[in-house]
Amino acid sequence: MEEQQAQAAAPQLDREALHAQEAERKRQRQDLELQRERVLSERTSSPHRRRALENALADIEEKLAELGWSIHL
Repeated sequence: MEEQQAQAAAPQLDREALHAQEAERKRQRQDLELQRERVLSERTSSPHRRRALENALADIEEKLAELGWSIHL
């Protein structure tokens, strides 16, 4: 009887775990999208600062790609 209850509860736990993972991925994607927007909004005449911003943008976009993100125009 207890074994049957444990087996019945397993799918619920799997769904909850998947939901939690998806929520975390969404939070990470939103955080990275905000970082990307902040980097894109910065303006500078310094070539060193511009290069740092370009590198930061590339890093952010790489992480977003790992999460399955693509640019939405």
